[in-house]
Amino acid sequence: QLQLVESGGGLVQPGGSLRLSCAASGSTLRYYYAIGWFRQAPGKEREGVSCISRSGGSTNYADSVKGRFTISRDNAKNTVYLQLNSLKPEDTAVYYCAAGVVATLRPYDYDYWGQGTQVTVSS
Repeated sequence: QLQLVESGGGLVQPGGSLRLSCAASGSTLRYYYAIGWFRQAPGKEREGVSCISRSGGSTNYADSVKGRFTISRDNAKNTVYLQLNSLKPEDTAVYYCAAGVVATLRPYDYDYWGQGTQVTVSS
């Protein structure tokens, strides 16, 4: 069964950067899974941030992060990355990666989820 583990979160000042990683085990991402990144802030619903197709040829971003976040994947390493630049306090949340058949920003389209990594943007 596919397992996902996120890493790379932390505390960063506004304007700073982080790179999140989503490492997969138990299956091969390349052949089966699109990957989405989601986030959830306290008291708010989980929202889609970005997603990438199985081949990496198609990506999508939420309007709130376009131009600041970049998703990529290294299928040889079974890992998907989310580069977070120009971070704002409103980006503070737990970030999750998820695997599914089709790359969308809808949480219910995904079957497998990681445990999440905390990103805190504060001065």
